[in-house]
Amino acid sequence: MTPQISSLQASPEPVLNNMLPGSIRLLLLSMVLSIAATSDAAALTEITDFGANPGNLGMFLYVPENVQPHPAVLVGLHWCHGTAEAYFNGNQFHTYADEYGYIMICPETHTSDQCFDVHSTETLTHDGGGASQSVASMVKWVIANKNADATRVFVAGHSGGGMMTNVMAGSYPEVFAAASASAGVPFGCFAGGDYTWNDDCAKGKVTRTAEEWKELVLAAYPGYTGPRPRMQLWHGANDDVLYPANFDEEVKQWTGVLGVSQPPSTTETNTPFSDYTRTRYKDASGTVLVEAVKGLNQPHNIKISDEEVIRFFDLDKTVGISPRQAGVCNQLSETVSIRKCASGRYNLAVNTHPGLISAALYDCRGRRMAIIGEHNSGSGNTEFNFTLSDADHHHPVAPAVYMVCVKVNGSVIYAQPLTF
Repeated sequence: MTPQISSLQASPEPVLNNMLPGSIRLLLLSMVLSIAATSDAAALTEITDFGANPGNLGMFLYVPENVQPHPAVLVGLHWCHGTAEAYFNGNQFHTYADEYGYIMICPETHTSDQCFDVHSTETLTHDGGGASQSVASMVKWVIANKNADATRVFVAGHSGGGMMTNVMAGSYPEVFAAASASAGVPFGCFAGGDYTWNDDCAKGKVTRTAEEWKELVLAAYPGYTGPRPRMQLWHGANDDVLYPANFDEEVKQWTGVLGVSQPPSTTETNTPFSDYTRTRYKDASGTVLVEAVKGLNQPHNIKISDEEVIRFFDLDKTVGISPRQAGVCNQLSETVSIRKCASGRYNLAVNTHPGLISAALYDCRGRRMAIIGEHNSGSGNTEFNFTLSDADHHHPVAPAVYMVCVKVNGSVIYAQPLTF
């Protein structure tokens, strides 16, 4: 009998969590969560014709009323025995979408156990078919039909959805800027055969070196040399469905793929909750490429901080400026001048109509890295004097090429690269 995977971020009642056999408990939990989710009807729209759909998935879309003109996209993947609607109502991502103006895609699988295909050769291969290609088609449809920002697409999922999140990050690295998988397993861990359950993987018996895990990912898209998504991983130390050894293997895999050392750059305890440990793995510039969070005494349905996921994706900040946007925006360059002064200081002078003038630095993928300054100018004439080190950083900022973006009342008037 195939074990049942089903959970969500909310903690179950102790009687369900501790007194019933594992598979029965998880099946009951999935029913409880589904009933709870349906009590708050999801504001989702089904899209029936979104392109290639070899995995026979359903596509459900949420576009908030205050959607940004060039919105980011968050793909949310449900757990086994779950639905798109249950996932949508089972966390706060749609509430953050209302606040920050990004679009949500909630795929839904129609398999007998409502688990995503994370094992077939097709789904583990770029453009090879399977469920992963169906999800990629949904993203492409939203980019083409909703003016979404192709450089700011993210994917998150829990349990079976966490496993699928790893699959999407491996099979379609060009689609996603970052991914957040909770209670999942490494890419390719479930591979093989026509079955949907791999007991050895689930119980943490499949172990490889970082290089071996890396090669599995690289083989999914031979010849691809572009950027790969940053990874955030969550796991409960008491997970008895997808054992916590899988968390360690995920960390090995994605540090290997992203080229950062396995010893963490930083370790924080009691973060973001009591008895949680967060490790971060940074590249040479200080950017966090892998973030791993383990909850002590946490079960399979580990408590997740949706806010921390949004923060990792940088969805809680002003919408980024992608290189493509900068190349086509109506730049009023005569209104902005930048001078390098002594001691590494820069002078940014803005001469425009009155309003809220803001300036910030963005990296090559459109993430806001630092705030230069913000001023409500009655005359429209404003100067910002700053260094790279004293700008208000949201991410670690090292000398590099950044996009300097100036906005007036939220509209871009200037965007040009500058080498620091």
